[in-house]
Amino acid sequence: MPRPQGFTYEQRGDGTVAITHRGRSAGTLRGPRAEKFLAEVESGDAQLVMARWTGAYRFGNERTARNHPRNRR
Repeated sequence: MPRPQGFTYEQRGDGTVAITHRGRSAGTLRGPRAEKFLAEVESGDAQLVMARWTGAYRFGNERTARNHPRNRR
C-alpha cells in the first residue's frame, strides 16, 4: 500500500483546522478535536495522520475483495 501524500493543513486564527488533499477541502476540525489533531500531527507522520482523520485512505484490500468469487455477479 502506498503511503498517503498530498495532504496539507492550515490552522486558522479562530482555532479551526482546515485539511486539504491536493488542493481540495477534505475536512474542517473545530474545538477539542482540532487540538487533539494538532497534537497528533506534531508527534507522528503528518500525512498518515491527516489521511486517517479525513477518512481518505485505503486499506489495500479493495481489489482483492472485488475479485473474490462471492462478490462477482
